[in-house]
Amino acid sequence: MSARVDALVIGAALLRRVRSTFEQATAALARACARNGQLDAARLDQHQVASYELAWVSADLLAADTQLATLGGAGTEVDRRLALVFAVDAITASLARLEMLQLELGLAPAPLQALAASADWAALRVAGGSALALADAGQAVIDAQGDIGAVSLSEALTLAQASFRRVAAEVVAPAAEAIHRQDLTVPESLLQPLREMGVFGLSIPERYGGIAPDDHDDTLMMVAVTEALSEASLGAAGSLITRPEILSRALLAGGTEAQKQHWLPLIAAGDPLCAIAITEPDHGSDVAGLTFKGTRVAGGWRLDGAKTWCTFAGKAGLLMVVTRTDPDRSLGHKGLSLMLVEKPASEGHAFDHHQPGGGRLQGRAIPTIGYRGMHSFDLSFENFFVPDSHVIGEAGGLGRGFYFTMTGMMGGRMQTAERSCGVMWAALRAALAYTADRRVFGKPLQAYPLTLAKLARMAARLAACRQLTYAIARVMDAGGGRVEASLVKLLACRSAELVTREALQLHGGMGYAEETPVSRYFVDARVLSIFEGAEETLALKVIARGLLEDALATGPRDR
Repeated sequence: MSARVDALVIGAALLRRVRSTFEQATAALARACARNGQLDAARLDQHQVASYELAWVSADLLAADTQLATLGGAGTEVDRRLALVFAVDAITASLARLEMLQLELGLAPAPLQALAASADWAALRVAGGSALALADAGQAVIDAQGDIGAVSLSEALTLAQASFRRVAAEVVAPAAEAIHRQDLTVPESLLQPLREMGVFGLSIPERYGGIAPDDHDDTLMMVAVTEALSEASLGAAGSLITRPEILSRALLAGGTEAQKQHWLPLIAAGDPLCAIAITEPDHGSDVAGLTFKGTRVAGGWRLDGAKTWCTFAGKAGLLMVVTRTDPDRSLGHKGLSLMLVEKPASEGHAFDHHQPGGGRLQGRAIPTIGYRGMHSFDLSFENFFVPDSHVIGEAGGLGRGFYFTMTGMMGGRMQTAERSCGVMWAALRAALAYTADRRVFGKPLQAYPLTLAKLARMAARLAACRQLTYAIARVMDAGGGRVEASLVKLLACRSAELVTREALQLHGGMGYAEETPVSRYFVDARVLSIFEGAEETLALKVIARGLLEDALATGPRDR
């Protein structure tokens, strides 16, 4: 154990050296993207590739730093082994990215070259990246039966997560394959037990009928429950609480007291179910460019236009619709407001709702390769009336819809990160079970060093993402974490793709069969890097921009 602790100390020291080079590259890129001391949009676009790489280095370093800080000389033996595996992988990837950034930005390569040639880096690679180290780590994961990525939780959180895991295993998991393969809508037999457990009120304060504390957010509870449900099924359960969280947080941030008193208890009870309509066919993640139109009429607004990728819109009885209420397009996001649209719930893949006054709302489910059960819809609004009472914040909320929406998106990104961890849990456990039973060339698949190496790297990514997600949840509960929430989503979602890919690969041909759950994990994981902020948008517009702004604020101005 002492040798492993020494290696962890070496890893932490190396990460500090990598971070120093990363900060130099960030400062140089900030100067290259600035004009008169401010970031310039045209220059930022010219340096998109560098900004994207910078965001990934930031995510890898934060995860590795957090994992080592969480463990130190403590933690389980398997988690110490996995921390070394991830540190080697994170530093290897960061060195490659930083080398190219140095070349592009004209920075002196000597510090990075010295680090790459150092005895400490060689020692860490042997301790965490050699064939023997990976085989030992893989065997430790097998011996631990996948019990990895330990985090410190209160007794209440531990009990809550265990309760939801039990319901997920008993109610969600048995239905998951049929929902996916038959492209069904999440049934009431699954929804009702979750309603009774209060799952839709996790982000709603007790005073409004939810189960969250009245005086602070409880992001830790949210991610703990999300992880438990996502392990059973991403499409049928893991994403159920995202939409009510975004809507409830928007109401809490900008709704009138009457709106909060009316809507929040209903949302907490899961009746009506909710959907969020933000994305438009031509705008994707560009919220400021949305064109969906609200026109002022007597007593309210008429909505016209199209929305897309509106998840759960069929089953939902309440839609939060981001609407341009000021016709001046130059206002960008300042011309947006939030409308609450009521509609009948529908079990099918299409609906057509007519209002008595002639308004019409049509929806059609978008066929997808995975993430089935909740279904994402194309929506078409024609002359659809919404009363003034259904504008979040009423008159005082006009033009503030973007800000209200963003209050819920950080939580949504954290949920997506933990959804990724849940899917990774399922994939890792499936891989452990299959490789134990499957015999190849006369031996169990687990007996081969390459299998052990794959299991080690899968488990290392899961452990790092899980520990980072819970750490950032604590930061968010303390009032921070905006950029960190995007970083953990960026890393965890890509990691879910890698882990489920390897789990499927270890299953061989059976992994490609629809009857094998790991095939569902693989296609479900692919959506995670797209929704709640596409990977590229988060990397460029949130993470890299935030890093560059901070660098300009602390460094000399470029004239």
